Amino acid sequence: MPVKVSQFSFVSGGKTIAIDCFVPEQDDSKQPFPAVIALHGSGGGHDTLAATAHPLASQGFCVYVPHYFDRTGTIEAAMPAMFLNFPLWMKTLWDGVSLVAAQPMVDPDRIGVVGFSLGGYLAMSLACIDPRIRAAVEYFGGLPKEVKMFMRRLPPTLILHGDADTVVPVAEAHNLRQILEDRKVPCEMQIYSGEGHHFTAETRADADQRMQVFLKKYLSPAQV
Repeated sequence: MPVKVSQFSFVSGGKTIAIDCFVPEQDDSKQPFPAVIALHGSGGGHDTLAATAHPLASQGFCVYVPHYFDRTGTIEAAMPAMFLNFPLWMKTLWDGVSLVAAQPMVDPDRIGVVGFSLGGYLAMSLACIDPRIRAAVEYFGGLPKEVKMFMRRLPPTLILHGDADTVVPVAEAHNLRQILEDRKVPCEMQIYSGEGHHFTAETRADADQRMQVFLKKYLSPAQV
């Protein structure tokens, strides 16, 4: 399916937040589409998510990449900045979900989130409190322990992690899986032997394929 790429913005906390859009080019008869919100990690690099967003859009998803660092003027987030800014980024992502849900191409009952590293923590934190998130995929992230006390629910979740990760220990993946299992929430987990933080090209290709299959399972993209 052909993909249309564009960018627009929304306001959150008085700040202008850019958002990259990857949407299927399709006539109105095939709408609305499920949506996926993709979240970059602490290094910024929202532009690198095109490699994730474009294939998903070509398979019948509207994919949105919010520049959530715009809320705090962040270029790259070290640990102190992550703790300081996390609540503001969460508020911005809540506003981002509202924006996505209101798009005429989007089915508001089929919204998922995909996050990488810091984006994975944000994705799971958002999924804990926002019932509009129906599926979550996290790459080498986890669930902050501070968020657990605010947890309202969790959607079906796919966990992707390397067992040699020295930035985000693989224990984070196992802890998240235990929380999901205790709550009897559908979950899938793939731990890659010898993989560190971020994946080799071969492993990333496998992880992306699993991600696509998982999102199709729980968000049911339009048939083309």
